Amino acid sequence: MASPDLSALVIPLLKGVIYQEADAGQWNALLTLQARVRDYVAVLDLELVLDEAEGYAFLRARPEPEEGTATRLPRLVARRPLSFPVSLLLALLRKKLAEFDASGGDTRLVLARDEVAELMRVFLREGSNEARLIDQIDFYLGKVVELGFLRRLKVEHGQPPMVEVRRILKAFVDAQWLAEFDQRLTAYRSLLPGRKEAVDE
Repeated sequence: MASPDLSALVIPLLKGVIYQEADAGQWNALLTLQARVRDYVAVLDLELVLDEAEGYAFLRARPEPEEGTATRLPRLVARRPLSFPVSLLLALLRKKLAEFDASGGDTRLVLARDEVAELMRVFLREGSNEARLIDQIDFYLGKVVELGFLRRLKVEHGQPPMVEVRRILKAFVDAQWLAEFDQRLTAYRSLLPGRKEAVDE
């Protein structure tokens, strides 16, 4: 049996996330070669984040060196600035995922668009009619899908849109951040009147 190809693992990782559920063969190859992958991407100033329990892996930039300790290399993985509402939606989804996990139920958190709208309703500017609210929610959901933290699910004709919260969200919104969630929501509420342009984008 031929050994897994390192390039066949590194190239997909440079493009995005590898999920166990999407390709079990690729996932098993990554588990086998993860030490070599880590050494390879370290040359590019990247590190491999691999969560066997949740079944995902991705690359991220290594922490930047402190001032004066080393030469700072150009970033290979670009940072993506997030709008205020998208950041808020990620925070709300992460809290929902934590509550879902604490309930000890299914491993997949699936939400209807209306449920997401209800999560965000209190934070969106008063006076928006229902149709405009749904348009806003669809726009923000689309952004989060692009980021890879949500997956749209196929539904029967006439059924409400459904999304699955990808568990990789836990790697980007960590427990410490979540512990400060209530304080962050207070800050969001105080910022919202001055963030009309972000909500209206």
